[in-house]
Formats: sequence, structure tokens, C-alpha cells
Amino acid sequence: MDNRQLKMFLALADTLHFAQASERCHVSPSTLSRNIKQLEQQLGVMLFERDNRTVTLSHHGQLFIQYATTTLAQWDVFKSSLDDDSNDLRGELSIYCSVTASHSFLHQMLAHYRQRYPKVEIKLRTGDVALSVARVLNEQEDMAIAAKPDLMPVNLAFQTIGWSPLVFITPTIRCEVQALVDSHQSHVLPWAELPMIVPEQGFARKRLDHWFKRKGIRPVIYSEVAGNEAIVSMVSLGFGIGVVPKIVLDNSPLKELIREVEVTPELAPFEVGICTLKKRLKTPLIHSLWQVAKEGIAN
Repeated sequence: MDNRQLKMFLALADTLHFAQASERCHVSPSTLSRNIKQLEQQLGVMLFERDNRTVTLSHHGQLFIQYATTTLAQWDVFKSSLDDDSNDLRGELSIYCSVTASHSFLHQMLAHYRQRYPKVEIKLRTGDVALSVARVLNEQEDMAIAAKPDLMPVNLAFQTIGWSPLVFITPTIRCEVQALVDSHQSHVLPWAELPMIVPEQGFARKRLDHWFKRKGIRPVIYSEVAGNEAIVSMVSLGFGIGVVPKIVLDNSPLKELIREVEVTPELAPFEVGICTLKKRLKTPLIHSLWQVAKEGIAN
């Protein structure tokens, strides 16, 4: 068992797809499969349940994730300890965030980080912001850009790097949704008739549900969508009215097809930050990016 095999295991555990995992690890699917089998033979257990169509983690595979991530993290700490020059810090750092966060909050942070630590390899994965905290807690990623949870997990370290209001958005194109919004004052929108495009999960969905409950409104849910960028897209096409962080709208190529609608009371804004597990804050790679983020706030 070596670090290369552990990385292959974690890639397959994350993607549950041999072709995607092998591409991520820069090996052929047959090489990946052979290494996974060797791991299973060494451990004497099945790490994955697989057939011709699907791949799923076994119970032992789920337990092995923590061992693999901890071992690789300890290896990075040891390698870093061999060199006292911080400019020679090297290794691999995985970060998860939304597409919008990669363009805004993360871009400037990584620009400074790369100047200081050019030998650190950044693995950036993008997706639904609602999954950010969970991916860190499950040790699928080293760090993530996320909205601050209303109830902070005790094992999560969170550092605020910015804020973003939550805004209601409607299409500007001529359509039934636009006509309904324009025919009413903003504070008395016809919610019983307006189709809503809402997040599947996450903090925005919780705040939106609470807002409707507080106002005694039963919304008409047209679609539940994963990812704020997808909400903007569907709203721009006239499918309904949605709610997204304003920073998503400001960075969207579709923003000219969208307009904000004022409602009262306003939704509470997002507190955006970088997060990681507390137990990993002393890891040189994670600590280095954490410090760069902190310096960015100070400046």
C-alpha cells in the first residue's frame, strides 16, 4: 500500500466512476482497477461494490476514507518538515467551491498564494455551494469556500472573507412571469401565481422556506435546482422567479436578462468564508492558505 494507491482510492470514492477517477489520477482505467484490487487484497475486504453499471462504497470503504485522508495529510506534514524554507512548501491542496466563488473570492486569494507558494499543486473542484461544508466534514476536500452555517459544526474552522445579500430575481424577457411581477407592487407580489425556481438544499433554501413561513405564504415550486448558476439560467428563460446570492448575479453572463425584485423584509445575507477541519489547521499546506486568506481580510 502506497500513497499513490491511496490517492486512487480517494478519487474513486469521490467520483464513484472508474473513467472519471482514472482521468483525475492520470492513469488508465485498467491501472486504476488493478490498484484498487491490490488494496482490497492487502486489506482482505471489499472497498467498493461494483457491477457493470454502478460503483458504490462498501461499509469498509467508507471507514477507509478517513484512514486514507489522514495518512496523506500526515505525509504532507512530514515532507514539509524536511525543508525549513516556507517558500519551498510543496504538496497537493484540494479546494471545493461554486463556479461563482472560483471567479470572485477564490481567484484573488489564489493569485497571492501562487506567488508565495509556487510549488503547491492546487486541485480545484466546483459544484453546488450547498455541498461545500459537507465535503470538508466528510474529508473529501481539504478546504472549501462556503456560506457560514447557521449552526456551526464543532469540528469546523471558518474564516469570513466576504458577504453577499440574497436577492429575488425575475426575467426581463416578455413572458407570463414578467407580466405578473410588473402588474403588482413589489411588496405585494402574487405569490400564489408565481412559479418559484428554488435551491434543492442548503442555507439559501432554509432561509427562503423560513421567509415564506413567516409571511404565511405557500409558494408554487416550479423546479428545485442544484446550483445558483442554474437558478439564474432558468429564471432568465422565463420559467419563474428565484433567489440567489447577489454575487452570483453580478458575475453571471446572463445578468442582462435578469432584474432584482425588492421584497420586504429582505432575506438575511450570506456570510462567505473559507473552511476546513480544526484538526487540520496545523497542516502546513492548509495553514499556509488560511494565513493568506486572513491577510486578505486585513488588507
